[in-house]
Amino acid sequence: MDIKRYQGLLWLVAGLLIALIVQFTSQPQWNSKVQRVPVTQDAQGQWTYTQGDTTTVISAQPYTQSPLHPDNLRQAATPPDVEQQWVLIAGEEKPVRLQAYSHQGMASLLPAFLAIVLCLVTREPLMALLGGVISAAILLGRFDLSSDVFIPALATESAAGILILYLWLLGGLMGIWGKTGAAQAFAELMTRRVVRGPRSAKLVTWLLGLIFFQGGTMSTVLVGTTVKPMADKANVSHEELSYVVDSTASPIAILIAFNAWPAYVQALIFVPGVTFLATEADRLSFFFASVPLSFYAVLAILSTFLLSLDKPWFCSAEMRQAMQRARRGEGLNRPDAQPLSAKELHAVTPPADYASHWGEFVWPLVTLIVVAIGTFMFNDSPQIHWAFGAALLLATIMAMVKGMGLRQVMEGFANGWKGVVVASVVLMLAITLGGLSKELGGGNYLVQLLGDKLPFWCLPVLLQWLTMVIAFSTGTSWGTYAVAFPLAMPLVWAVAQSQGVANPELLMMLCFAAVLNGSVYGDQCSPISDTTILSAMTTGCDLMDHVRTQWVPATFAAVGASVLWTGCALVWV
Repeated sequence: MDIKRYQGLLWLVAGLLIALIVQFTSQPQWNSKVQRVPVTQDAQGQWTYTQGDTTTVISAQPYTQSPLHPDNLRQAATPPDVEQQWVLIAGEEKPVRLQAYSHQGMASLLPAFLAIVLCLVTREPLMALLGGVISAAILLGRFDLSSDVFIPALATESAAGILILYLWLLGGLMGIWGKTGAAQAFAELMTRRVVRGPRSAKLVTWLLGLIFFQGGTMSTVLVGTTVKPMADKANVSHEELSYVVDSTASPIAILIAFNAWPAYVQALIFVPGVTFLATEADRLSFFFASVPLSFYAVLAILSTFLLSLDKPWFCSAEMRQAMQRARRGEGLNRPDAQPLSAKELHAVTPPADYASHWGEFVWPLVTLIVVAIGTFMFNDSPQIHWAFGAALLLATIMAMVKGMGLRQVMEGFANGWKGVVVASVVLMLAITLGGLSKELGGGNYLVQLLGDKLPFWCLPVLLQWLTMVIAFSTGTSWGTYAVAFPLAMPLVWAVAQSQGVANPELLMMLCFAAVLNGSVYGDQCSPISDTTILSAMTTGCDLMDHVRTQWVPATFAAVGASVLWTGCALVWV
């Protein structure tokens, strides 16, 4: 029997068996963490906490008497009745919030580990993610997958947003561009006027990645859909293109942080008694002051720039082979690759009497960008659905004004929708797995296991690699921030005080940058990350080809950042 042929199935069976054994033989381990959030005292002497428009009167009890105290949790035979409580700690003036969490030890990491291994072994992201989801459901005791897992996941606001944005709007826009030949006309224009070969095509991609500095899914979708037609004509392999698109999305969002990132992150880094983190304005200033220490982001963007210049110094042999294959005209993907975007997205099928024009690509794209940036400026959050909806509406109107019939327009929509169905399902499974992994507490387990084992100068690298593992396992950088920052920042401050660090603020900045950048690395390299999936989808790349060719230069950048953070801690802290 050919074991290699069945190794994916063997891994899947082994993973599910382990999940079943853990479910029936072990209990979740409960612990708690202190969250020091801003509270105020009113005229009547009552402590209150305000979140948004809601103000809550705090009723606190002594920390040692709380059922959520770690000692009380360990002694309890059943899970706590509440998972959050306000308590008073001896020696502190203000109440703090005690948050309970659970994990199942190493088994908490099993679903993400199984999904990643199956991705690498089988190159079938659907099977891999489904295996991860099933194992997570078993560990949580949810054996009715339809009622307990998939229906609740599909019923969420985020799931609806994915279906509307990536399936209907993005798929429809790419389909109508294929039907009108607009993307092809734009590619031909750029080839005549700007792009002279693979190098200039990649440089345009790199520059657009810097311009679209909102980061995350927005940047990958905008850049990927914009550059693919011209990059294809210039014989840029899809492995190269997806790497440049992915590695100029979140890294540039850290460095040019005029986006939603600072507002989200500052809320997670409050530490009582630390004056430079006392107010929201202080924390925002701390964020921007730490930007120059984002060494991973700088090195990642530098490596994509070098690749754009055809200098793949930090790239793998597989990336170099992809470059040579594309330049020889032997295919933009491997012969047996399975791109996430279907062939319908790349078919140019305008009616015989229809005159394609580059303006039908450019003006909807300009509308998309203007609406996204405009809503960000006025609402502090880009309305991506509005932006893509406006672009799709304009592209449709332009096609019909030029004489395309409604039936032909709908054919374009249908082709676009068919082209992104698989990628949308993969994205849905990835988000479902991420939610289940968060419930299992894998991130909390890792932080609890490794959080305070090393001297102060090792803390930046420890936190970097810890968050790299968490983000890689869960496929989300922002989710990793929510787990890591509330634990890491108080830990760093406590270590700085106990070890007599001369410059504790600089150590805090180094560790902050390490968590920020380590999470981005893990998110970028994870095959279950939405940005990784979208980068492969919009550029027409095989998902695992993108993952395998990206992780080598990304890891070079991560190692370089580790050296720089450690050097700074040893020399200046």
